[in-house]
Amino acid sequence: MKFIRFFICFILIMMLVPNLVIADDFDEPTTFDISTLTVSADATQEPKISSRRAIVMERNSKAVLYEKNSLDVCKMASTTKIMTCIIILENCDLSSGVTVSRFAASTYGSRLGLHTDDSITVQDLLYGLMLCSGNDAAVCLAEFCGGSVEGFADMMNAKAKELGLESTHFVTPHGLDNDNHYTTAYDFAILTDYALNNPLFVQIVGTKYYTVSINGSPKDIHNTNPLLGNLSSVYGVKTGYTSQAGRCLISAAKQDNLDIIVVVFGSDTSNIRNNDSATLINYAFTNFEAVDFAELVNAKFLDYKDYVLPYTSILKGDSSKLSPKLGELPLKFYPVRKNLTGSLSVTLDEFDLEAPIMESQSIAEISVFIEKNKVFSTNIVSSSYISKKSSFDYLNYFILNYKNFYQIS
Repeated sequence: MKFIRFFICFILIMMLVPNLVIADDFDEPTTFDISTLTVSADATQEPKISSRRAIVMERNSKAVLYEKNSLDVCKMASTTKIMTCIIILENCDLSSGVTVSRFAASTYGSRLGLHTDDSITVQDLLYGLMLCSGNDAAVCLAEFCGGSVEGFADMMNAKAKELGLESTHFVTPHGLDNDNHYTTAYDFAILTDYALNNPLFVQIVGTKYYTVSINGSPKDIHNTNPLLGNLSSVYGVKTGYTSQAGRCLISAAKQDNLDIIVVVFGSDTSNIRNNDSATLINYAFTNFEAVDFAELVNAKFLDYKDYVLPYTSILKGDSSKLSPKLGELPLKFYPVRKNLTGSLSVTLDEFDLEAPIMESQSIAEISVFIEKNKVFSTNIVSSSYISKKSSFDYLNYFILNYKNFYQIS
């Protein structure tokens, strides 16, 4: 009879709360068999994936190598915790102790397993947040850092604005479905790239197994990321799942000098999500290589100094005082399709110069083209100020040349 009463109560609760969701990775398998991956054999073809939204972004150049509905606004489930994690890393002392509130302990979905008045450090909460996707850890961190979930959401949205995530809005630190909690695959590629600049973030999301301490007692946890440790190129980042967001996975992978972020949102099953992610990683590494644009530009700059600078003139100025330097190189490596590397060309455009020349003024431009399409450029600039010639300068020039003329005669 007790079981029947419990079952009836459960049915009534489910009927009264129709929007209840199973939250992020709650039903993820604890193990992953890489043999279940069915990556397309012909990775040179444009990949066909089943997930509703995806993007592959190269980190150094921010170039998009593949996209599918990447600007569509959607829910992102617990990939939200990427933002939660980076805000904590930037604002909190990881050694600080935290006491778990009743509200945090009651958070449903995937959990670290916290109880009211438990004692745990910020660092261990972060590992619980990113490895086993603890929603209770997320709320605990939000209350500690922002004073409340609402206060922390304000911090999340301020950071989103700072990073230019124009189609993103946060309500919670964990990502449970909410109509006002949304993003795009493109925005989360940008956010993930930013987060990966933090070494502690990279360390956490790249950890497969970890032991946290709750009230001084150890608890072993594992990373829900199915590709981490199974694809050698993958070094992060985060899974996600809610009934409305579907299966989500953000991966960071590096091979040689090609460093990519792969975002997959809205998969119907874990296998689809895993296969689509692996397919996009394979596609990127099979079809693109990171070309050292800095090496190409520096070689052209040396040519400029050796073969162009000696013949450069400055109207109304002394060209012998011209001391060029290469402008800032915003990137070093750039992803180029392997079948197009032969079409790379580097050009030099000289500017007409007239004194005065300001320090850091552009005097020439170096550009890199792929199939006649400019993909990169940087300036050659003057390293010093060159004044306009005065009447005395012209008189002195005339006297010197007059003497030389008669000495030769």
